[in-house]
Amino acid sequence: MSDTRWLNQKERELWLKLTALSMLMPGAVEAQLKREAGLNQFEYHVLAMLSEAPGRSLLMSNLAFRTNSSLSRLSHVVSRLEKQGWVTRSVCPTDGRATNAFLTDSGFEKIRVTAPGHVEQVRRIVFDPLTSKQAEQLSGLLDPLLESIDPEGRSEYHRGKNSDAQDK
Repeated sequence: MSDTRWLNQKERELWLKLTALSMLMPGAVEAQLKREAGLNQFEYHVLAMLSEAPGRSLLMSNLAFRTNSSLSRLSHVVSRLEKQGWVTRSVCPTDGRATNAFLTDSGFEKIRVTAPGHVEQVRRIVFDPLTSKQAEQLSGLLDPLLESIDPEGRSEYHRGKNSDAQDK
């Protein structure tokens, strides 16, 4: 135990703030999505990632990567989205072992209608309490934390580092 690098008081306070934020923020965002669109945050994120992809299509493996999800979890969610008519799946024409997920016109309309309320909620809980300078500082401060827990660049913020070449 003598080798344990215990948190000092300021570090403990910061850790508890980060923990509270990581637990409270998803609920605050998801409550709005559920109320206004009948979607959970993960379903919205899947639709959003497909809406931003070239041709509104991604390999399921790449969609799992972009949504920080396992293929199993993603497959269950895509099945629910398929039942709503928002997503379809088909065998990848260039690799018969892979599956593409496509955002349908109905799915695109769902994300188009849902996005304004979602963005407003994100602004309300994240950006409105901060000045633009504070938001910029916070972004810079989060980069090394995300790098330490996401060295493979799975999270969306790494998108610029990841090639979209496989997303056809």
